[in-house]
Amino acid sequence: MSTEILLVGFGAVGSIYAFCLKRSGLARITVVARGNYSFINDHGLNIKSRRYGEILGWKPDRLCKSVSEAADQKYDYVIITSKALPDLTPTSIILAPLLSSSYTSKFGQPTYALLQNGLNVEQDLYDAIIALDEQPKIISTSVYIMTNITTLGAVEHLSMHDLTFLGIYRHRDYTTCVNSSSETKILEGLAVPLNGGGLRVQVVAEIQRKKLAKNLINVVFASTATLTNYTVPALFRPAPEKSSASYVPYLEPRTASLINDHTIPILRAMLLEVEALARALGFLDTEDGFPASLVDETIASQRRMHEDPQNTHVPSMLLDARKGQPLEVEVIVGSIVRMANERAVPVPRIETLYALLLVIQNQTLRRLKSLPPAF
Repeated sequence: MSTEILLVGFGAVGSIYAFCLKRSGLARITVVARGNYSFINDHGLNIKSRRYGEILGWKPDRLCKSVSEAADQKYDYVIITSKALPDLTPTSIILAPLLSSSYTSKFGQPTYALLQNGLNVEQDLYDAIIALDEQPKIISTSVYIMTNITTLGAVEHLSMHDLTFLGIYRHRDYTTCVNSSSETKILEGLAVPLNGGGLRVQVVAEIQRKKLAKNLINVVFASTATLTNYTVPALFRPAPEKSSASYVPYLEPRTASLINDHTIPILRAMLLEVEALARALGFLDTEDGFPASLVDETIASQRRMHEDPQNTHVPSMLLDARKGQPLEVEVIVGSIVRMANERAVPVPRIETLYALLLVIQNQTLRRLKSLPPAF
């Protein structure tokens, strides 16, 4: 019997996960597509993947315009891949039809899996389920994937070795490092179809340290890209040789040494601020904790990835800024600042990132507010 899965958020990440889940043959996929519903309904999704090849006109088993339309049946899992914007549109508001007493009495509550950037993205969903007098079943994730929306209805999947960590969300508990038999069953119920569709999945006993490790990349490299309006290769990629194909951005040789002497050390210092927070949270310098080697490994992996002449990845935060859309600044950067302040951990460089990104967010919201209602 197929696992019934609802996926909310049919952007770049959601498209690849929906495709892989259906590809497994182990799940029936309902997708909520809001902005791109009409195009997908008429033409399907075009996927250009370095791993899966070119797929034209792909569609899920069922396509819905809204969560309200999809809230007419029972689901085993509800996967959320929409942007995490708790300051603007909390997840509990997006999922409100599923979090109603009428839906719960008729179908019960599913297991929710949040495939979203940042930290503490689970909080308002947890509170909403508690308000229903239900026991929350929430899977937190840490996702490593490179994928972009290129045009309406077209997705470019750039990474060959995607990795998804799955773990049970335990409210404000960063120390429990064992899954019960019921928790293991919940996690494996989602891991099996994801693996079956070609995604590499690892089930872990404590997920928050994995989320913090992933947030190293976003809080430092995505924020820097957004503030400079240049993708990450601007930090690492050497200038093209005369005989090679041209590409941008790259390190201009005349001042490349300044980037290496000043910019990269500052970015490393930011990463060390996150490591200090990890220690305050109780994450040890171990392979299963938050290893001290992770800071330099993160820089090295970003260098390897973004030296590639074929790398065209745009961090989602920078992409949102270029499109004039709200940034996930609160869950990616603000969450680090707040968690550090609560534990008296100084993070002055990350606080500076946060302060500057807030200006972009503020002006984005001003422009959106001033748009005519037709928009």
